[in-house]
Amino acid sequence: MDTTVATTGKEGKLWGGGNEPLKASYGKMMMWFFIVSDALTFSGFLAAYGFSRFKFIDSWPIADEVFTHVPFFHGSYPMIYVAFMTFILIMSSVTMVLAVDAGHHMNKNKVTWYMFLTVIGGIIFIGSQAWEWNTFIKGEYGAVQTKGGNILQFGQYETVDGKETFKRVAIADFAKATNPDRVLHERKNGLWYVTEAPLPEFTIEEVLTGLKANPEVLVRTQMLTEEGHKTVLSREESLQQIAENGKLVVHGANLKVNEYGAPIFADFFFFITGFHGFHVFTGILLNIIVFFNVLLGTYERRGSYEMVEKVGLYWHFVDLVWVFVFTFFYLV
Repeated sequence: MDTTVATTGKEGKLWGGGNEPLKASYGKMMMWFFIVSDALTFSGFLAAYGFSRFKFIDSWPIADEVFTHVPFFHGSYPMIYVAFMTFILIMSSVTMVLAVDAGHHMNKNKVTWYMFLTVIGGIIFIGSQAWEWNTFIKGEYGAVQTKGGNILQFGQYETVDGKETFKRVAIADFAKATNPDRVLHERKNGLWYVTEAPLPEFTIEEVLTGLKANPEVLVRTQMLTEEGHKTVLSREESLQQIAENGKLVVHGANLKVNEYGAPIFADFFFFITGFHGFHVFTGILLNIIVFFNVLLGTYERRGSYEMVEKVGLYWHFVDLVWVFVFTFFYLV
């Protein structure tokens, strides 16, 4: 039985795209395949974050109260430093566009300059993210974790411009350690196979004593009111919650506890921003390699700066992903 095979292309081949299908080289096509697959990965992570957030919407931390720190400045500046990080990363994407354009015109000096600025922007961003992680882990105010796993924060009402607002108060501002000589169990002073978690700065009893001595300090729960604010307890309820339900004094956030609210928020924050940070770090390494190849004249001899364009595609993807991460974690 004779069979007829449908053919396309001038030479009767099934695939007539040659080595540049869609007018793109093999390397550029593979970079696009990687970007699409990685975009699906990030989409899955952000979708899981969104699902968890709406599931625990009543106890989710308020971003404006979490990301308030700026290096070398003491005080609350919501989103200022995160906005700076975002601006730097977006500007590095602009310099990458300029580097690609200069490569199309075979202008080695401009490619070198713009690639250098792109690398510097990436280093500033990844360094800023490391600082933000360190601040997030250390915390600032501290909180008490209840037996049920909820978070109790402390603060007091202040009148600002005729409006009464609740301002956070650090545990160290009203509690006082009564037994500063507590010893952390180590292998050298006990059983060799037993270790102990780091001791909290204060005990529940010390926090309760300090709370009783400062009648203006109140407890705020992690639950949101209908107006979108955290629930502030009365003086009697504050003392009762600490005395009856207080379990552990926590500072900052890690994979087990989170002084800002639901622990799963910290889990997603570390995982997604860390995964993105790994992509930025990888992009910096790639850009440095390409930068030195530009200096050595590698692409001049090849007669093409396509490699700059390929790493540029990856860098633009990293920037675009950060826009979504920034929106999900900091703005929504």
